[in-house]
Amino acid sequence: MPEPLDQPTPVRPESSFDVAALAAWLRERVDGLEGSPELLQFGRGFSNLTYLLRFPSRELVVRRAPPGINIKSAHDMGREFRILHALAPAWSKVPRPVAHCDDAAVIGTPFYVMERVRGVILRAQEGAARPADGGGGEPAKDPFLDEATMCRVSASACDTLAEIHQLDWRAIDLGDLGKPAGYVERQVRGWADRYRKARTDDVPTVERLGTWLEENRPTESGAALVHNDFKYDNVVLAPDLLGVTAVLDWEMATIGDPLMDLGTALGYWVDPGDRPLLQGRSVFGPTNLPGNLTRMQFVERWSRATGHDESNVVFYYAFALFKLAVISQQLYKRYVDGFTKEERYVHMLASVRSVTATALVAVDKGRIDRLAE
Repeated sequence: MPEPLDQPTPVRPESSFDVAALAAWLRERVDGLEGSPELLQFGRGFSNLTYLLRFPSRELVVRRAPPGINIKSAHDMGREFRILHALAPAWSKVPRPVAHCDDAAVIGTPFYVMERVRGVILRAQEGAARPADGGGGEPAKDPFLDEATMCRVSASACDTLAEIHQLDWRAIDLGDLGKPAGYVERQVRGWADRYRKARTDDVPTVERLGTWLEENRPTESGAALVHNDFKYDNVVLAPDLLGVTAVLDWEMATIGDPLMDLGTALGYWVDPGDRPLLQGRSVFGPTNLPGNLTRMQFVERWSRATGHDESNVVFYYAFALFKLAVISQQLYKRYVDGFTKEERYVHMLASVRSVTATALVAVDKGRIDRLAE
C-alpha cells in the first residue's frame, strides 16, 4: 500500500500563528473544546492556507489568507464563510461552517473555522495516482483505481458540478453574491488586468491568447452559482469511492455564467492522449487514468444534466487555461517579490508558458480533445 498523500505536517515557520490565542477565541464560541489543541498544516495548496486544529475530542479545519497577498475577492474569509453558511442547510455536499473572525489581532489575519470532512481526495504525484485522506487523521486506504472506479468517480464529479449549477441561489440568500450581467466581459478583462499587474517576463503566448479571448467573447448563457475552482483535489469522495460527499474551497465562488465554470473544470481535466506538457498538469487529480470521462464526455454529460448548449466550449476551455496562467504568474511574482521562499514557486513561469501554449493549440484546432494530433 502506498503512503497516503496530503497528510498535515508541522506548521511552516512563515505560516505559523498563536494557536493558544485561536483556541481561547474558539472556546468562547464553541462548546466542548477541552484540552490543548495540536495545530498542523496542509501543505499542497497555493491559495488560502489550511490547517488541522486537533482537540482531544474534536477536529476542526482553519482557513486563512496567506501573507503578502492583497486580492480581497479571492481571500475574503467572511465571504467564503457566508457561502458555506448559506449552502449548508440546502445542500449536503459542503463542510459545515463553525465560526468566523474578522479581527486580525487573534492570529494575524481574518480566518474561519469549519468541520472536518472525512473521506478520500484523489491526487496525482510523480505520475502515480494515489488516494489522499480528506483532511488529515488516519490514512485513507488504497482503493485500487481501476477503470470501473474512475468511471464512477468522474461521472459523480461531473454530476456534482451540474448540481451546483442547478441550485436555487436566490432561495438560499446568495442573490447578492455576484453580478451576472456582463460576467463574461468582466472576467476576460479582469484576468487580463491581473496578468498585467503581475507580469515579470515577456510571454508572447499570453498576449496572443488574451487578444483572442477579447475578440471572441460570447454573451452570457445564464446565471448560476459557480464554484470557480472545481477539480478532483477540491472534492471529497466517500471512503468506498461511490461518489462525491463534499466540495471544498469556495473562496472564488460567485453568481455567473455556468459555462465559464464548466470551462474551469475542463482546464484542470487532463485526457490520456494529451501532449506531455499537459500530462504534467495532472497533479490536480488523476483525470488521465483509464475509465475517466474524457473532457468531451464530461461536457456532454454536464450539458445533458443542465440543458446548456456546449457548442462554444473551446472559448470556455481556453479562458480557463488563461486563468491558470495568470494564477501561476501571480504566484511566481510572489516568489520574485520575496513573499515566499518555497521552491515550488520557481516553476510557475514555465506553467504560464505551457498552459497558454495548450490553449492556443485548442483555439487553432477548434476543439478541446485530441490536442496531441
